[in-house]
Formats: sequence, structure tokens, C-alpha cells
Amino acid sequence: MTGRDNRVIIVTGASRGLGRMIALRFGAAGARVVVNYRERHEDAVAVVDSITKQGGEALALQADVRQGAMVESMMDVVVKRWGTVDILVNNAGITRDGLAVRMSEQDWDDVLATNLTGPFHCIRAVSRAMMRQRSGHIISLASLTGVRGRAGQANYAAAKAGIIGLTRSTAKELGRFNIRANAVLPGFLATEMGNAASGSVRSRIFEENILGRTSTQEEVAAFIYHLSLMQHVSGQVFNLDSRIL
Repeated sequence: MTGRDNRVIIVTGASRGLGRMIALRFGAAGARVVVNYRERHEDAVAVVDSITKQGGEALALQADVRQGAMVESMMDVVVKRWGTVDILVNNAGITRDGLAVRMSEQDWDDVLATNLTGPFHCIRAVSRAMMRQRSGHIISLASLTGVRGRAGQANYAAAKAGIIGLTRSTAKELGRFNIRANAVLPGFLATEMGNAASGSVRSRIFEENILGRTSTQEEVAAFIYHLSLMQHVSGQVFNLDSRIL
């Protein structure tokens, strides 16, 4: 792509962490960015301010991705304002770690609702606009945990494995409309969620990385931006650290 990027992108969970970094990366390129958030209004507004100060366009929209009706309402606002949605990044996610034998149904349900049902709601909502314009790209954040599994994260692993299946099925269903769907495994990141992991978990992750280090939020955001520009890649899962699948 040459010149200023004026595509419309929705980034879920964009008030902090990796979502914030992705929103800023697209905003710096000129994209019109929807900064989705659930609770952190002030943080979302700060992301919007950062983008607009660079000459970009951004809009903070509150929607709990677990609620299909709220996601549909968010989509209506975006389409009315900008007429289209070109990219969806499913980033919103939570953890509620614990051994499966002791895990409450609430902790199971909360993680599956946010990390898997939420992306489903968002994909369903944006697909209609993308089908009409016969173009679009859906990028969902999965995890190596969804491929390998991890003790103490049965709910998170199940949700992220589901994201991979959802991505591949979406790619097959929507490919005829020139809509791409891909999943990204960002690896361990020093975000609020990542830093909540125990020291032993973080040590093990660093040991598993054959380079002895992990990715950065900036690297992952840059990768997602460049992936969004690729016109002939769909149904793929990209691992962004040096742990070997």
C-alpha cells in the first residue's frame, strides 16, 4: 500500500496492553481506528488522543464482546460514521487460571465467553459489512497454549484452541467473498496479563524459547499491521516467538 492508510479497523480490548499497541500502530499509518473497551473509558480515550495528536482518526466505543447485542450496536455506529469496516482484530481476552479439577464453572464460563464467544460475536457482526464490500481481514489473537495446552489453564487453552478452529472455519466460509481470516500467536508479552503469570511460569517460557527471549508488543503490532496488508494469505496460524510448535 502506498500513501496514507485510510482503512477502518476495530481493535477489541484496545484500551491497554497489546490492543493499545495495535491501535497505535494502525493509527500512525493513517487508519481510522475503533478503540473498543469494556470498562477502562479513560484509558481508551487516552489511546484515541494519542492517535489524533498524530493526525489520525480514532473513536473509543464501549462494548462488552460477550454481549452480541452490544457488539452489533458498536458495528452500527462504525458503519454509520465511516461506511465500512476493513479490518477486525480480536484481541480482548482474560485469564482465570486454576487446575481444572478445582476450577469453578464461573471461571470456565467467563474465559470462554470473553476469549471465544466474544470473537464469534465480532466476526459475525463485521462479516455482513465485509461481505457487502467483498473485502476484509479478520485477525484473531490465539496462543501457543491453545496448541500445546498448559497445566492450570484449561479454560484459556480451550478458548484459544477454539480461536484457531474458528479462524480456519471462517476463512473457508468467507474466502469466496475475498475476506481473509488469520490467527496470530503473539507469545509471552510484558503486558498486565502477562506480568500476572507466576515467576516459575515466566521462567519456563523463557527456557522454551530457543533464542532465550520473547517478542515485544511493538514487534507483534508491526507484524499484525503487515499481515493486514497481505492480500493472498488466509486460514493461517502464525507463531511469533522462538518456541517450536
